[in-house]
Amino acid sequence: MGDMLWAPPADVRERSRIGNYLRWLREHRGLDFADYDALWRWSTTDLDGFWRSIWDHFEVIAHTPPTATLAERGMPGARWFPGATLNYAENVLRMPGRADDDPVVIAHGQTRAPVTLTAAELREQVRRVSAGLRRLGVTAGDRVAAYAPNIPETYVLLLATASLGAIFSSCAPEFGTRSVTDRWQQIEPTVLVAVDGYRYGDKPVDRRAEVAAIRAALPSLRHTVSIAYLDPAGPVPDGALGWADLAAPTDEPLTFTPVPFDHPLYVLYSSGTTGLPKPIVHGHGGILLEHLKMLALHHDLGASDRFFWFTTTGWMMWNFLVSGPAVGAAIVLFDGNPGHPDLGGLWRLAAETGTTYFGTSAPFLLACRKAGLVPRDIADLSALRGVGSTGAPLPAEGFGWVYDTVSDHVQLQSLSGGTDVCTGFVGGVPLLPVYAGEIACRALGAKVEARSADGTPVIGELGELVITEPMPSMPVGFWNDPDGTRYREAYFDVYPGVWRHGDWITINERGGCVITGRSDATLNRGGVRLGTAEFYSVVEGLDEVVDSVVVHLEDDEGGAGELLLFVVLADGLTLDDALRKKICRELRTALSPRHVPDEIHQVRAVPRTLSAKKLEVPVKKILTGTPVDQAAAKGALVNPDSLGAFAALAQRRPSNKTPA
Repeated sequence: MGDMLWAPPADVRERSRIGNYLRWLREHRGLDFADYDALWRWSTTDLDGFWRSIWDHFEVIAHTPPTATLAERGMPGARWFPGATLNYAENVLRMPGRADDDPVVIAHGQTRAPVTLTAAELREQVRRVSAGLRRLGVTAGDRVAAYAPNIPETYVLLLATASLGAIFSSCAPEFGTRSVTDRWQQIEPTVLVAVDGYRYGDKPVDRRAEVAAIRAALPSLRHTVSIAYLDPAGPVPDGALGWADLAAPTDEPLTFTPVPFDHPLYVLYSSGTTGLPKPIVHGHGGILLEHLKMLALHHDLGASDRFFWFTTTGWMMWNFLVSGPAVGAAIVLFDGNPGHPDLGGLWRLAAETGTTYFGTSAPFLLACRKAGLVPRDIADLSALRGVGSTGAPLPAEGFGWVYDTVSDHVQLQSLSGGTDVCTGFVGGVPLLPVYAGEIACRALGAKVEARSADGTPVIGELGELVITEPMPSMPVGFWNDPDGTRYREAYFDVYPGVWRHGDWITINERGGCVITGRSDATLNRGGVRLGTAEFYSVVEGLDEVVDSVVVHLEDDEGGAGELLLFVVLADGLTLDDALRKKICRELRTALSPRHVPDEIHQVRAVPRTLSAKKLEVPVKKILTGTPVDQAAAKGALVNPDSLGAFAALAQRRPSNKTPA
């Protein structure tokens, strides 16, 4: 059990939004809950009562009321709020508690000067762009694609698209042409909005050639709109409009097309490291309810907050961040290199913008720790109440670093979820303490369990993460999957009627959770099963090691197989026998003798997706003889050249075992 690092204040129920919700349940529903566990149990058993309470408590704007809350409970195929019509954009732009002249979008980056939009300015921008899209012939169900970074224009475009009942999809401009066309050829957008380029740190990145190639590869396009972001004085490409044309002054009022609860809002994509990325369709109502619940009740965000998460438009955390105004929070957008000019940049940004909730990734926090950074020494973080971490498990030392160097009074929330549900289903809550290395709870309405190999739920031991009751933000479906075959295969093939997520999780007696990596990348030697997160925590804890990836090549005969470790070392270091012995000694002591690698190799870089996830499974495939092009889609990687080292090693290895 980790050390307790933070405890809720005695008056947490008086001061927090979840405390207000508990009072509302008592007054309006006659329900009284002694603690979070009791509330969670109710929320995952009385699905009708819980989700209708979210709808009513947050006063969702609907055009027609639902005839029921949950018409069909089975998975897949649960039907939520039948008969209801609403619009996500209308609910976001209500911005409860915000006056017209309150800043609600605060955008910083490395390409241009900061931009701030007030509530009135945001609504006005959305009004104009909605009218502009209508002029281009966009109607409900059409797809609008954004090849654009985390800037106000991308956000305005999402809300304008949603206001019409059209369907939004974004790719960050660091995505290569192939990665973009693999995604968008599936959904056939009619309008493309694209930047000419961007700056990453002090480096200009011209994307005009990529935009031309994307246009050529999408015969469905009727219009292209260019945002002159890198070069504001640059010409508009032939056959395209400028952003100013799309956002031209107009007398048209801002209206919202009422759509059914499960009408598509946007399409997100699996990382696409192998095969075509899965086009995951999310609905207006499910996303709205899930984000209202999570942002207000779990992250405690409201009209006094400034909410930041470091993300690109190619990661679902962007979609999560930009729902902030739905609960009254202003959002802080950042576009650029988070390590420029140094790792203190984002912490200084938090101080400059008055950020109250700072969200980032576990690798970023661990990189700051490794660099010896003390954020509170370089930035005034007195406004900060919360720190969020996701993208990978955060080990105990990462928790300790936040409390030692950022602030001892913030609530650190490590959360995990996925693109598939566009949220975190395990995370933190103001009512519960923070323990080092532990995710505090399962989220309200998320019936998360750990399952043993025989399918029974387990407490206090490692199991497969499953969700046994439907959530409204589970996908409406996959694009172009009319009978739901691909959707069922993705989540419901292993346990019929139960969502299998693909992570290993341990849930302890008090409801705290530890996620230890992908279940398809687990190290299982001699019956000792270990998630890769624990392995990396030990290896990357060494000063000499900057990054690492480990794979277990199983033995078809049932033996121990081979454990191969690849390390990226600090500048100027070379892997020698002394360092190999040191790494092995640390692993033997911290984990077990069975987790000492058979081989350790030095590589220049660990292959990662554009959202910074390590590619353990593709590396394993390459090492067992799968050609690089079949093992991973290079365009989905931040560093595709990194795969070459593994292919070269596979050629040199004496035996190529078949992939497990």
